[in-house]
Amino acid sequence: MTAFTLTIKTAADLHAGEQARRAASVTTERDRRIDAGFIFDGIRYQTRPADRENVAGAASAALEAIVAGAQPGDLRWHGGARDFAWIAEDNTLVPMDAPTLRAFARAMMAHKQALIFAARDLKDRTEIPADITSDAYWP
Repeated sequence: MTAFTLTIKTAADLHAGEQARRAASVTTERDRRIDAGFIFDGIRYQTRPADRENVAGAASAALEAIVAGAQPGDLRWHGGARDFAWIAEDNTLVPMDAPTLRAFARAMMAHKQALIFAARDLKDRTEIPADITSDAYWP
C-alpha cells in the first residue's frame, strides 16, 4: 500500500500564492523598465547594466575634471583630442561638458530609483494589481 499526503489549500493560501506570483512579475517589470532606457534633455539613452556602468565611470571622471577646474561649455574636459560626447539610443553623438554629464548621471540614477520605489509601492499593496505592466503604475 502506498501512502500519500493530501494537501488542502484554502482561499487564503491561493491568494497568497497569487500575490507572490504578482510580486515576482513586478520585479520583472521593474527590471525591464530600468533597462529600457530613459530620456534626458529630450533625448533617449540606453540604460542596460553596461550602459549604467559606463555612465557611472564617466560621471566619476567628470567630477574629477570639475574639481580640477573644468568649466561649463568645455567639451575637452576629459583630456582627449576630440570633444566629449555620449551616444544616444539612436546612435547620434550628444556633446556633453562635465557638468552636463554629471546631471545626466544623476538623472539616470533618479530614473532607476523612481522605478525601484514604484515597484516597492506595488509590492506593498494589500492587493497587487494583475496588470502591473500598465504605465499607470510606473513613473
